[in-house]
Amino acid sequence: MKFGIFYEHQLPRPWGEGDELRIYQEALDQVELADRLGIDYAWEVEHHFLEEYSHSSAPEVFLAACSQRTKRIRLGHGIVLMPPKYNHPARIAERIAALDLVSNGRVEFGTGESAALMELGGFGVEHTEKRAMWTETVEQVLNMMVKNPYPGFEGKYFSMPTRNIVPKPAQKPHPPVWVACSNRETIKMAARLGIGALTFAFVDPAEAKQWVDDYYRIFKEECVPIGHAVNPNVAMVTGFSCHEDAAEARRRGEDGFQFFGYALAHHYIFGEHQPGRTDIWANFERVRATLPPAGANRGLGTPDELRAHLKGFEDAGVDQVTFIQQAGNNRHAHICESLELFAAKVMPEFHAREAARQQKKQEDLAPYIAKAMARKQAMRPLADAEIPTFVALGRRIAEEGRATEQQLANQRRWSDAAAATLKSGPD
Repeated sequence: MKFGIFYEHQLPRPWGEGDELRIYQEALDQVELADRLGIDYAWEVEHHFLEEYSHSSAPEVFLAACSQRTKRIRLGHGIVLMPPKYNHPARIAERIAALDLVSNGRVEFGTGESAALMELGGFGVEHTEKRAMWTETVEQVLNMMVKNPYPGFEGKYFSMPTRNIVPKPAQKPHPPVWVACSNRETIKMAARLGIGALTFAFVDPAEAKQWVDDYYRIFKEECVPIGHAVNPNVAMVTGFSCHEDAAEARRRGEDGFQFFGYALAHHYIFGEHQPGRTDIWANFERVRATLPPAGANRGLGTPDELRAHLKGFEDAGVDQVTFIQQAGNNRHAHICESLELFAAKVMPEFHAREAARQQKKQEDLAPYIAKAMARKQAMRPLADAEIPTFVALGRRIAEEGRATEQQLANQRRWSDAAAATLKSGPD
């Protein structure tokens, strides 16, 4: 089983000068440490306007910074918001490819829709249509990364003419694709489309096994890939605080874990929010005593307790467990200490079993992957004769008789230069 760390860049009120700078710099230090320790993935969300819960609106910037401070850790968008009013599909394809190039092919392309009205409403995204938007844009972004040129598209939610989207990613045909799953139905959708399930639901290992079994059964029987390669993997999240003393592990991690759940529920389920004024941390403190305690069953405990907790996920067939560590007011020093202790005393035995597990998994899935890829109907490439030619704006203005004398002189100069180049041939 592999392991990841996960960032929302949470910042509970009250806010002080420099707090956002601090949490970003601490997170960069943590990712650099995780890379040295052998942690497999670093995931970063995209959210907008979700005060206190997530101050992470530009994950591609953070992950690009991570790429230059690390060597081997996989860099995951957890996730990119796909409706076009958040991000135009061509811009997504360009950013993912550029990040893949600067990271030397370490990107994981996580995708999602969002379900918070603060951000949906902020960008004018209709919540009843966000799944359809996701489906349309994910498929086309993956086509953009592969097609040379991209033939163009006329869809319900976005359209664009023939263009060659550059750069292309380092990983071929494109980076591994994931979708955020908060419920069992979405994990089934991920399996049908042949993409990884990045599961943001705090389930115990027994329930995790049911989700994993659903995923791989559907993948084998029904998968029609949305992309040009499949990524059959299931990731689950858990809390994280590791200390030799169980009580101290809970003391260091419980408030952060509880606040993570409370702030999420505030923005997604029950809250009323006044932008710039609602104090979620103060509300959390008023109800904290009524919240269920978190311990080893949520990833907060001794190395032995974490080992047992994580073994349950491994036995359930989970491919990756991702740690919620930067949450609430969890302290940077405690996060780093937890990572170091986990890497020294827990992670090695799981990694020791991973190569054999991966080999067996690939052998078992190989015939099903072949059948799934055979079911995919790929976008037809354009023949050379079908690729349109586009006239530069300056020439168009001149031909339409709308150019100034200076523009016409410039046009003649460049036309003469182009003609001379064609006459002389290549160097």
